[in-house]
Amino acid sequence: MIPTHVPDEPPLTYADSFDIPVLFRNGPAKKPRRQWRTAQHKAWTGSDGFPATDGWYAPTTTWREIIKAAAEVGRDVTPHLQNQPRYARGELVARISPLYAYLGAHAVKPRHPLPGAKGRRLTWNPVYAHGTERSMKNAASYRLGMTMTEWVCRSLLGLSQTEHLELGGPIPALYDTFKDPKKKLPDLWGRHETEGVYWLIEAKGGNVGLGTLRDGWAQLAAGSNVLGAYGHRTVLVGASVRPGDDLFLTIDHDLHPGKPPLAPAGSDADDEAAGPGNLEDHLGDSDDALIGAARAQMLAYLALRSAPASQLRTVPVATDPASRHRRSGLTTPLEDDSLTLAMRAEARVAATGTERHTRIRAMGLDDFLSCRIPGTEVHLGMSRKLFAACERLHEEDLAIARRTPGLRAEDQAPADLEISDEAQEEQRLTQRRIFREQQEEARPRLRLLLRDAYERGAASDWRDLLRHPQEPELDLEGDESLLEAATPETYVAVSRYDLPPARA
Repeated sequence: MIPTHVPDEPPLTYADSFDIPVLFRNGPAKKPRRQWRTAQHKAWTGSDGFPATDGWYAPTTTWREIIKAAAEVGRDVTPHLQNQPRYARGELVARISPLYAYLGAHAVKPRHPLPGAKGRRLTWNPVYAHGTERSMKNAASYRLGMTMTEWVCRSLLGLSQTEHLELGGPIPALYDTFKDPKKKLPDLWGRHETEGVYWLIEAKGGNVGLGTLRDGWAQLAAGSNVLGAYGHRTVLVGASVRPGDDLFLTIDHDLHPGKPPLAPAGSDADDEAAGPGNLEDHLGDSDDALIGAARAQMLAYLALRSAPASQLRTVPVATDPASRHRRSGLTTPLEDDSLTLAMRAEARVAATGTERHTRIRAMGLDDFLSCRIPGTEVHLGMSRKLFAACERLHEEDLAIARRTPGLRAEDQAPADLEISDEAQEEQRLTQRRIFREQQEEARPRLRLLLRDAYERGAASDWRDLLRHPQEPELDLEGDESLLEAATPETYVAVSRYDLPPARA
């Protein structure tokens, strides 16, 4: 049982901000002795890459930012969901719910507090500490490691996107080497536009010790040997936490100079570089950024596409993304977006009647489609332009499955009940790799198709995009129970009453 001295407290209502201690260093070392509390941390001022000096930092983030990272990191399972999009919601629950189930927050008093720090940090909650068996702890640690790795690489360090290395890595000529089942390689790779190099990334989570970090460093070394002459950085993220103590991150890294990254297969020489940070900041300039953003949001798209009409609503957001001045990270909390708040107040007075959607667009607001993900208190959404691009990409992925032998389940031989789990996983991995190769071959065509869909989406009504006779309900009143955030093309909201509970 949970000890009697642990209070049975309800979730508190507070803004969803937390401080995350982060230690940058040049290689694995022993776990620091509570330096996440005692060290004199440097203020995090934002970065498009690694800070100039290693050491301790204590950036502040939001639960919304962490949830966005959780929803977007991991294997691309959408090829398996082509005909059953409703199951996308189940995958989102699997990615998000362990964080709600096992993370809590507590107040801290660092020895050297930073100006602007929130004084709250994440930790394992009493359920994890006293009531969870080992296999579930391992699963929660895996999800925590992947989520915080995505958060630090994208929200903190400006990486444009992460992809699973198991599908073949960044260099087509090296696909077979990256796919060698005998090699133990890192989890993720990405291309950092500001640094102009590839990143190889390994994620570790839980009570991360030196042995675990050394294993991760060896996996990165194996990946580095494959990339060879291409410039790259190896990044090892340890998301370490023990019950009753603070979640902190160790970032062990090394830079390997070399040849510059290759353009994606089928890229147009006239296509602008995707640029640093969030792909959504560059969708007007780069067709490859548009393809990447649409792929990153396919789970959310499938969840929206398959939701009953009664569960959908649209939320007004200012059409000018420049109004959302992000202090750090990918999202802007909408309570900090004064333009959106002012325009919403104006729209509540002026936008009445059956044509409210048209009127708010004329006022400079866009209406992002959103729905609550069943089984969570998380709402995800996106703009009409990105929804239209995702829809076109989904249609093309369906066509790949139909024309590629062996990808459809009905074309495969009956399952051998004696086949091992490892063999089944290898079969599924082979199918995912074939699908990815087909997607890359289609890139030249996709660039034109998605650009056309994206531009047409701007002038489309939701009733047309959803193929439904009525527009979704436009929520001009707002929901005081939700904490909202937006990027240029996406929306995320969490219930302020269901944040990780604080504990004494």
